Order: sequence, then structure tokens, then C-alpha cells
Amino acid sequence: MGDGSVAPRLGNMKALLGIVAGAGASYGIYKLISGGSFKRGKKSVTTSESPGVRSSQPGEVTLQRGSLLAKVSGLDVVCPRPDVASADIIHQSPSNLEPQHLKMLLSCLQTSNNSSDRCRILLTLGNAAAFTVNQNLIREFEGIHIIAGFLSDPAAEVRVQTLNALNNLCMNIPNQEQIKVYVPQVLELIEMSPVNSDLQLGALRLLTNLSVTDKHQHLLKESITLLLSLLVVSNEALQVQTLKVLVNLSSNPDMMDDIVQAQAPASVVLLFDARTASPVLLRLLTFAGNLKAWRPSAQVADELRRTQDCLFRVMLDESSQLHSRLVQLLSHPDGEIQSQVARILT
Repeated sequence: MGDGSVAPRLGNMKALLGIVAGAGASYGIYKLISGGSFKRGKKSVTTSESPGVRSSQPGEVTLQRGSLLAKVSGLDVVCPRPDVASADIIHQSPSNLEPQHLKMLLSCLQTSNNSSDRCRILLTLGNAAAFTVNQNLIREFEGIHIIAGFLSDPAAEVRVQTLNALNNLCMNIPNQEQIKVYVPQVLELIEMSPVNSDLQLGALRLLTNLSVTDKHQHLLKESITLLLSLLVVSNEALQVQTLKVLVNLSSNPDMMDDIVQAQAPASVVLLFDARTASPVLLRLLTFAGNLKAWRPSAQVADELRRTQDCLFRVMLDESSQLHSRLVQLLSHPDGEIQSQVARILT
């Protein structure tokens, strides 16, 4: 692609942003940029009551009413082949985006002054990052640091899309080495955002992927109290996501000392109740099972008993209500919950 063709196309990226919404639309950008051309003059798209919208120029494609291209007013598009319908564009995969298109999106992200545009670009990059080849390319283009820079964007919806994009990029192990430096900022978003917000959910999803292996779990050892506190005030979706992180951390014996010493709200044990949603309760029981499998020395246990409000006293000490609550759950109607409780008690 020569310099003469890139400049006008970059100049029209703002118009493209109107159609960047979802996985199919991101491929639409690829098709429009690589196969079509944008005319300098702005022309109107004539809409009639007939089944399609036809271009006034001979040889151009007929657009279906309600299709993606028909809705883009003011954008003069010449499709590469008359037999390619707009429906084919919106159903294509973002895995077909080529390296130069990812570069263009990252460049536009850095220069955009419009929060809606930034959201659409981040959404497209996030969808593209669901594919390994794009995960690697975005890293090689320094895209992770560019994207992560928007964790502090003033618009909440931009921060949400940033977290979603980083979450997909985090599925790639080499990418985690770059993403891990933003853990303090992600934790701050959880702490400062409204409870049950999309920001908290997106941040927890990212931490879940980052904590699947034990390599980066130590970065979260200071956040146990935050996670436990969130657990008792959030809705079901956030509770499930919080517990996914806690289960990951508690699966690592090297993290157990930090977990049991963390300050914990006494009301955590109240969640071990038949009225708690089953997806939450199952993960709570997994977390409790991991804690119960930990065997401290008598000296360590005595020290923990003297630590006020720590998780050990709330859930593992002899004075804890957890045991009696687990016994009550043996009669839970869900057989899987019964089995988990039985394993913990034996």
C-alpha cells in the first residue's frame, strides 16, 4: 500500500468509526479500506421505498435497505466487487484484519478526541484480540501500552472497553508480561468505581485471566481484603467474578499465608446459605475447600487467632460459624453443592 493511498484513507477513518461496532463490523473496516476507496466529495445516499438503495453511478453496487453500508450516511463507498453484499461484511471475522489495519486503528486511537470514537476503536481492537495472531501483532506494535493508557480516560465507557481489550490480550502469555504492570491501576479502578459497575466487572475479568497461573498471583496479595469486601456487597455477577479470582489465588499454597492473614468482613460466612445463588455458592465452597486444605502449624494458628478480623478467624478458627453453616448445607437441593460440602466436612 503506497503513501498516496494511505493518507486519504487515514483522513477518512473518522467516518469509518461509525461502522466499527462488533466483530463483524471490524472486518467491515478491513473490507472498506482494502477493497474500496473514499471519494473526496461528500455525497448523499439516496433512500427509496424500493427493496434496495442504489448508487447513482453506473456499475456500483445495490445496497440492501437497513444494511450496514446503507446506514452510513455521507460515506461514499465503492465496493470491490458488485456481487459482495453488505451482509457478507458484517458477518466476517475480525481475524481477517491485516497488520496495517491494526496499526491504523492504534494510530487513530492515540489521536482521537471523541470518546465515542475511542470506544469503537477499542471495541474493534478487543474483538480482534480474541485471535492469537492479532494478540501477537498488537503486542509487537506496542499496542498493549497504547491501549492501557486509556485506563485513566475520563470517560467510564472508554475505560470499560480498555479493560475488555486488555482482557482478551491477556489470554496470550507473553502479553501478560506487559499487562502485569497495570495491575495496581486495575485494582484502583475496582476500589474507586461504583459497586456492581461494568468497570468493576471488566477489571475482575482481567484479574481472573492474569491469575490463572501462579506466575503473577503475588501481584494480588495486597488485594485480598478488597476482594473479600467486594464479595459481601456486590450482585451475583460480580460475586462470581470475584470468587474466580479468589479461587485462583487460594489454589496456590504459596499465597495461603497472605490470604488467611487478610482482614475479612465477618459477614462473609453469611453467604454460606441456601438462599445464596448456586453459581456463587459453588465457588464459595471451592474457596472454602482450598482454605480448609491448608494446615498451619500450631504456632502460626495461635498467631492468627490473635489477629483481629483476619480471614483465619472468620472462616477457619474453631470459633467460626462456618462449620455449622456447612452442616446445614448438607440438605441443599443441589446435589453438586451437597457433594462439595461433604468433601469439606470429611
